[in-house]
Amino acid sequence: MSTRHSVKVRGGAAAVAVAVLAITMAGCGGGDDNKPKAAQSPSSNSQGAAPQSKAPGSSPTPTPTEVLATVNGESGMTLTINSAMRDAGGFLTVSGQLKNTGSQAFASTAAWRGNELNSSGASVAGVTLVDKAGKKRYYVLRDTDGRCLCTTGLTVIDAGQTVPFFAQFPVPPNNTTQVDFNLPTFATATIKISG
Repeated sequence: MSTRHSVKVRGGAAAVAVAVLAITMAGCGGGDDNKPKAAQSPSSNSQGAAPQSKAPGSSPTPTPTEVLATVNGESGMTLTINSAMRDAGGFLTVSGQLKNTGSQAFASTAAWRGNELNSSGASVAGVTLVDKAGKKRYYVLRDTDGRCLCTTGLTVIDAGQTVPFFAQFPVPPNNTTQVDFNLPTFATATIKISG
């Protein structure tokens, strides 16, 4: 009787082992390699699928609509500064947008070039940063041909038009956390440096 019992147990154990092996093999299967990848994985992210949520604790990406400062210029021009970031290459990049809130096209952009002669043409090359604590003024960087590392081609801004701008400067010391931003014809704006 004990022999017959042990045969049943061994038979049952073998059946369980085969079932576990079959389940394991099915779970590890790669599917049919001849099918397209989207057909193999119904959980893959296809058009219309919800994007993956961010992992908790990960840093949020900066929003492009963050406003560090907004100042008014002449004839309905408005300057909005969205970021002032230290770059890994040793630059400080200030970016934002210029908007013509007036009812007529704005064509008085020559003052934005500044007083020095340069090959940048219609640009924001005249913008400066002032570090009051360090008592330094920073000018827009130039490439080897003398062109500013800034937005160029600003001749006419139509009524209601918004144009992006950027300007790169030498990076102030790490202990400098804010600077005064000045584009000719606009009020001075104090902005916070990030990065």
